[in-house]
Amino acid sequence: MTTVLVVDDHPVVRAGLVALLSTRPGIEVVGQAGTQAEALSAFGRERPDVVLMDLQLGADDGVSATRRLRERDPHARVLILTTYDTDADIVNAIEAGAVGYLLKDASPDALGAAVEAAARGETVFAPAVAGRLARRVIAPPDELTEREREVVALLAQGLTNRQIAKQLFLSEATVKTHLVHIFTKLNVDNRTAAVAAAREQGLLR
Repeated sequence: MTTVLVVDDHPVVRAGLVALLSTRPGIEVVGQAGTQAEALSAFGRERPDVVLMDLQLGADDGVSATRRLRERDPHARVLILTTYDTDADIVNAIEAGAVGYLLKDASPDALGAAVEAAARGETVFAPAVAGRLARRVIAPPDELTEREREVVALLAQGLTNRQIAKQLFLSEATVKTHLVHIFTKLNVDNRTAAVAAAREQGLLR
């Protein structure tokens, strides 16, 4: 019997997941939680085989909860179930120790099979997520040049194009050219998103 702890901050969604999993032979839901604190407490009490974790937990987040669960028990198997599938969310969850990443449009059978696979120690990804990870490996984003990193760092400080040009002894036109390359490489379309993406990828020192 595979035991599961369901963690989701929406009571209706949580109840639906509990009901769905409870109908699957071989799976027993031993607890549920709506916050990180409740999840940690329930995990310590029930020691489930799998924790089914949402990424958004009100004021908390599932990545932080996953990391804390893994700190308490390195063998904890956390399976992310969320509506979010951005590269940053996926990578952050995996780095926190999640054994899998599913989207909430998964079929009941796919969800049940994923929970059982996670309990066996297998890594489980939704097809769309697996595809995104494969593309990152096969065609990783172009790296920023040293000069582009300098421009992004100054962007993060809130400097204008003119101020960046003065700081780096460049023309404003050159700064704009660097910004075009930065936006393309980071797959963003504005300065704020560029800073956020660079920070997520650890490009800002």
